[in-house]
Amino acid sequence: MLRFHRKSKGFTLIELMIVVAIIGILAAIAIPRFANLIDRAREARTQGNLGAIRSAMAIHYGATDGTWPATILAMTPIYIDAVPSVLLPAAMGHLETTNEVAVAVPDGGTWFYNAAAAIGGVVNVDCTHIDSGGVNAVNTW
Repeated sequence: MLRFHRKSKGFTLIELMIVVAIIGILAAIAIPRFANLIDRAREARTQGNLGAIRSAMAIHYGATDGTWPATILAMTPIYIDAVPSVLLPAAMGHLETTNEVAVAVPDGGTWFYNAAAAIGGVVNVDCTHIDSGGVNAVNTW
């Protein structure tokens, strides 16, 4: 007498539950790591824009025999096409802005520029929050 063995096709419930548990563990590890990528990208964009402004200021300084520009806007369109925007993480409570201020406004989230010769044309972000690395204040970039 011939016996036919049926091969099971598909997965058992236990196998499926193990796979779901593994996927859940991987998701629990991965999601927090990717959660702040947008904030880090915004910070990196603002740091890049700050570097562009500082480079334009250095070119202006060299081209005008040691004179810093009166305002950030004074460098456009010769040394920089347009004033780039400040884009900080939403957790810092600032919206995207291209404003520049003459004096520091606490946590304004704008470009802060001081053209005084004694300071040497310093430009930074007017914000006192801690960046996504948790170490440096944003305005020290």
